Amino acid sequence: MDVKLYSISVSHPARAAGLMLRYKGIDFELVDLLPGTQRALLRLHGFREGTVPAMTIDGRKVQGSLEISRALEELKPDPPLFPADPEQRAAVEEAERWGEAVLQPVPRNVFRWGVARDRSLREALGEVTGVPAPAVGAVLMQPVAWYYARIVSGATDETVRSDLASLPGWLDHVDELIAAGVIGGEQPNAADFQIALSVRLLLAFPPLSPLVESRPAAELAMRIAPKFGGPLPIKLPAEWIPAAV
Repeated sequence: MDVKLYSISVSHPARAAGLMLRYKGIDFELVDLLPGTQRALLRLHGFREGTVPAMTIDGRKVQGSLEISRALEELKPDPPLFPADPEQRAAVEEAERWGEAVLQPVPRNVFRWGVARDRSLREALGEVTGVPAPAVGAVLMQPVAWYYARIVSGATDETVRSDLASLPGWLDHVDELIAAGVIGGEQPNAADFQIALSVRLLLAFPPLSPLVESRPAAELAMRIAPKFGGPLPIKLPAEWIPAAV
């Protein structure tokens, strides 16, 4: 069996896909793409979208974290990513969909908003992802960063500020899912990987980590992905940041 995962090292859904593969015990080849090249390179490889995570299984193309979790469950049912009980499975699937649609875009929007505006953050990104001559790349990548922020993600001032205003309530929902036993159990499920990686990336943003670090959500994120997401020098207007609970 030949499995190949196309990723970007700072992408939280791509890391979630990699962790699910490791949890399943499936050997795979990791192809790390440089940020900003994914739309062209993935389409060149025959994928329908230019986004990570993208995966091939013996040539079959699967793209997106929701599609990948189901493909892995079909490929190797044990250990499971979804409960056998239909009611419990429905709850996990609902949490996974919410994590992908609502929570996953928040750290992405914040990060792309910052990268488009801050040369020092672009340089730090270049150092983390292996861009040659990061200081030069930080200048050359500005138009690409702007394109990904504004055109691809819609990460405007208004969008990011709205996301941050909603973030405490969304983190409350993660804690509620843990308290209900939907996520955070002894064996992780697909929703654990989906949600924990978004929370883990939020912990890597110094202005936002105080909102997260004392919560059950943070404990889950560190358990699922302890090695992902070193501190990133993102700067946010102080008035945009909600007070920590």
